[in-house]
Amino acid sequence: MSHARLNQRFPRLAMVVLLAVAPVLCGCAGYQIGNQSLYPSHIRTVYVPTFDTNSFRRNLGERLTEAVIKEIELKTPYKVVNTPAADSVLTAYLVSEGKHVVAEDAYDDPRQLEMNMKIEVNWIDRRGQMIGPGGTVPLPSEGEIVTGMADMTPEVGQSIASSQQQAIQRVAEQIVAMMEASW
Repeated sequence: MSHARLNQRFPRLAMVVLLAVAPVLCGCAGYQIGNQSLYPSHIRTVYVPTFDTNSFRRNLGERLTEAVIKEIELKTPYKVVNTPAADSVLTAYLVSEGKHVVAEDAYDDPRQLEMNMKIEVNWIDRRGQMIGPGGTVPLPSEGEIVTGMADMTPEVGQSIASSQQQAIQRVAEQIVAMMEASW
C-alpha cells in the first residue's frame, strides 16, 4: 500500500474511532473518582460530642461515640475536631437498647439472644441546618433513626459485651454511611 493512500485512510480511521469513543467519554463526565466525591464537599471538619443515652449500661454512650469517630476518620475525608466551631456537628441519642431471647432450650435457658440498639442521629452545619445526603435532601427535623443488631450465643462463648460491641460497630457503620452524598 502506498504512503499517499495510507495518509488518506488515517484521518478516516481516526474519525471513526473518535466517533465511537466520544459517547462513552461523555457518558462518564459526571463521575468522580475517590472518596472525596462520596461526601458533601462543603464540610471539612466534624465535632462529635459524647452521645447521650438513657441506658443504665456503663460507658455505652462513650463506646458508641468512639466507634463513630473511628469510622469517620477511617472512611471519610472529614477531620474530627474537639470544638463545636467545626463545619458540622454530629449528635446522637441512644433511644433504646436491649436484648431479647431468640431461641431457648428445653429448660427455658436462652440459647440465642439478640442485642438491639435504636439511635437518633442529627448532623447539622454551622448555621444549624440539617445536613442530608449531599445537602440536597434534608433529614427529618427529628433526626434519622438508626438501628443495629447483633446475635449472641452464650453456648459458644459469646458475651453480652462482645455482642454489644458488634451492634455498636454496625450502628457506627450505618451512621457514617448516612453521611455520604446522594448519587
